[in-house]
Amino acid sequence: MIYPWMIGPLTLGLILLLGALLTRVKGIRAAVTLVLTKIPMVERPRRHVPLKTKLMFTAAILILYFAMGNIPLFGLSPESMELFGQWRAIFAGERFSLTALGIMPIISASLILQILAGPKLGKLDLSDPKDQAFYLNLHKLLVLCFVFLASFSYVIGFYKPDPGLAYQLGVSLQFISFLIFLQVFFGGMLIYYMEGVVTKWGVGSGIGILIVAGVTQQLITGLISWIPDPTSGLAVGVIPRWIEITQHVVPYKQSESWLAFIFQNYLIALITTVAVFLLVVYLTCTRIDVRIPGYLKRRRCRGKVRFPITLMHFSYAIVAPLVFFPGGWAILACVQGIGRLLWCRGITIFGTYDAQGNAVSGLMYYLDPIYSPWDWIPSLVHISTPTIAGWQIAVRLAVTVSIMVAGAMLIALIWLKLTPGLETRDIKAMVRDSGLPIYGHRSGLKAIKRAVDRSAPKIAILGCGILGALLVVANMFGTLGNVSVLYLIVSVIVIYGVYGEVRSGLC
Repeated sequence: MIYPWMIGPLTLGLILLLGALLTRVKGIRAAVTLVLTKIPMVERPRRHVPLKTKLMFTAAILILYFAMGNIPLFGLSPESMELFGQWRAIFAGERFSLTALGIMPIISASLILQILAGPKLGKLDLSDPKDQAFYLNLHKLLVLCFVFLASFSYVIGFYKPDPGLAYQLGVSLQFISFLIFLQVFFGGMLIYYMEGVVTKWGVGSGIGILIVAGVTQQLITGLISWIPDPTSGLAVGVIPRWIEITQHVVPYKQSESWLAFIFQNYLIALITTVAVFLLVVYLTCTRIDVRIPGYLKRRRCRGKVRFPITLMHFSYAIVAPLVFFPGGWAILACVQGIGRLLWCRGITIFGTYDAQGNAVSGLMYYLDPIYSPWDWIPSLVHISTPTIAGWQIAVRLAVTVSIMVAGAMLIALIWLKLTPGLETRDIKAMVRDSGLPIYGHRSGLKAIKRAVDRSAPKIAILGCGILGALLVVANMFGTLGNVSVLYLIVSVIVIYGVYGEVRSGLC
């Protein structure tokens, strides 16, 4: 299984290679630019696009996205396996369909280029039109490479051709595999252009909108789906499931505890999902005052002026590292992988595991993350492991919270060091929204930008710490449709940003 945090060393290597070859060697850069200009891309509108037109473009892309997600790959064998596993939702793609790759190539390319342009590893000045054009062309090249490599990886190791179809058509299995490769490749490239249409002609960010679409589909399925669950026989959706329960379609077993009954039927998960939505909206609207010395102090203002900003201004520095480099989960996952390897080789000094691969004793038990209510509520824990004491559960919970919060803060700090801060146009928008009397202007904006840049690390670290703790708490109770709490938080922030853009367009 390949997880996004495993591509860290590969990402760093690609950054150094790109910085050395494409930006420092002018001959290679000119040749690459000449080739990349031949690859088509979505152009930015030269005139103002009305809000109604933006909404139409966004709706059309979403309809096309859902249609592609319901078109299965031709020639695929039922024995095929999934590459991304639990990370499928964040890549906004449906497995075994034309959207199998989702936005993974776009995310990977954007991360590499953002880090490349941040600390000036590649000597790219995005204020220069030539460097900006080269940046966009390089993004096309990286997306194309990632789409090709991911499609090739799917066909080689995960997506198996159907022997029956090959026999009926009278072709080889290699030909069917080639057809699957073409479908995955062209589906990935089509998503790249769809994302460009939403970003440049629609509402909000294309990546964010597609992530929201995937998460929303899971939430709707978990809320109203009548498809029966193979394990319990009840409907998957929480509303039809409780209708069946009230009609005594599946009677309540007296041997079960009421606590287990409520958690198993997603009532707590529904409450948790609503609570996370409201809490993230509240945190996003939270205003933090930043002191602005200097220019404003000399302009009719006594003392230090307080400039109000919100966590929304630093969403790029709070959400991005948690989504693409989940520090706490990555650390704990690596530790558990080492523990399972040692246990399989007969080394039990660090802990033991059950048949499902869950740690049940030793140090590895305390370093095993909390994923569900069955990991921390004593009466539910004792159903599978009756030997675990209450104090052991408390220690495990404390360790999970501490590592998640500390890991999120550390990753946020590293991300801020590797990526550029807010640009001048962002500062101007913040000043306009604040209503402060800025009298001219350039010196005032520079003073505000310096103060905001100084406060950005503290605000981003605080925001990541809060979200890290929220991840653990929400996972303790579960979410509707088994949506990852991290992806739910991202969706709420994206939806709030789209709401603000639509509201400003209507005003």
